[in-house]
Amino acid sequence: MAMMRLRREDPRVVGSFRLHRRLGAGGMGVVYLGSDRRGQRVALKVIRPDLAEDQEFRSRFAREVSAARRIRGGCTARLVAADLDADRPWFATQYVPGPSLHDKVNEDGPLPAAQVASIGSALAEGLLAVHDAGVVHRDLKPSNILLSPKGPRIIDFGIAWATGASTLTHVGTAVGSPGFLAPEQVRGAAVTPATDVFALGATLAYASTADSPFGQGSSEVMLYRVVHEEPQLLGVPDALAPLIHACLAKDPEDRPSTLQLSLRLKEIAAREAHGHGPSDGRGALPRQPERPTGQRADEYAQQRTERRPGGAPTPRPQRPRSGTARPGAGTPGGSGARPVKRPSGPRPTNGRTPARRPSGTRPGARTTSGGRRPGGPDRRLLRQRLIVFVVVTLLAALGIAAAQGCQGPARGLGGTPDHTPPAVSAPFEEPGRD
Repeated sequence: MAMMRLRREDPRVVGSFRLHRRLGAGGMGVVYLGSDRRGQRVALKVIRPDLAEDQEFRSRFAREVSAARRIRGGCTARLVAADLDADRPWFATQYVPGPSLHDKVNEDGPLPAAQVASIGSALAEGLLAVHDAGVVHRDLKPSNILLSPKGPRIIDFGIAWATGASTLTHVGTAVGSPGFLAPEQVRGAAVTPATDVFALGATLAYASTADSPFGQGSSEVMLYRVVHEEPQLLGVPDALAPLIHACLAKDPEDRPSTLQLSLRLKEIAAREAHGHGPSDGRGALPRQPERPTGQRADEYAQQRTERRPGGAPTPRPQRPRSGTARPGAGTPGGSGARPVKRPSGPRPTNGRTPARRPSGTRPGARTTSGGRRPGGPDRRLLRQRLIVFVVVTLLAALGIAAAQGCQGPARGLGGTPDHTPPAVSAPFEEPGRD
């Protein structure tokens, strides 16, 4: 809320409150920022002098302030103090930090549907508390809604109607913007909680489009449109348009109740927030992937193993048979010991044939995550290598034996030749010599 310095004609002290800044001015008076001796900050409204001289206004003002004391809602600015007998009656409410809905939309433009529905739901709950206290706000509009860090707050409730006159054209008898007044207020008929529902519908339309549903123009033109013309909801999100149109019905009986409005807006806010989640990039938090446990954890680990870089699948860790237990059998973290039963039926393996347990492996034997014994190679590969080694060794032995048989005469144990070598072993013998 914008603050301005105090003017020369402004009071410096009202009741037990010291005034510091101007917060704004309206048809009823001026609103100041004040504080008490304990430092509690309040929004203090001082009534205009001409209204203070009207005894009918003073009586109505006293009834409304008395009813406002009974309001116990988290969506309203709590009444702190009031003086009904002062020369210029005043009342102080809890100060709410934050911009008004009017200023927010004026600076940032139309709000998204989920935010409009969330604000509207909170405001409907606040109006429900106001109506339960026997008060009708009568002047709900964007400038009377403050967006605090804890949610929207309604201000100036129950005392916006000045004198209760049957016409709104006289100065001081109409407070608020004509684009947000209900038709029964324009006609001078009795106001009911449905009057605030109409104003809330116009307020939500403004938050969605940054304009009144009855356009712009002079007070007379706006009041005529409110009574005789249909609201223009071009630009209102489809999720909100039917409900806002129902709130702006000319007949109060055709409008939804504040309770129905609150529940419906909650549903719309939840649906819009879910529909505009992380998948389409509109700000909601993405869902975290579910962490696998138990049997799903084993399958998840197998799929990750089969998808390792290089495309080479590795054997799946062995699972103990039914009735056996080992630490960590049920959870991926290895905590707790539970018997693990092999599930019936085929187990999904991501399109691959599950690796069989190497032959010779005892059920329940400790293996590493790759399905091998700790510290040793794969048993099948080891057996193949052993066969190759034996074959190569035998072939080498046979080769050596053959090579020795082709060399010089074999000697006996005494070192003498066992037989005489053939004649071809003396190639240099002369021909014809005995």
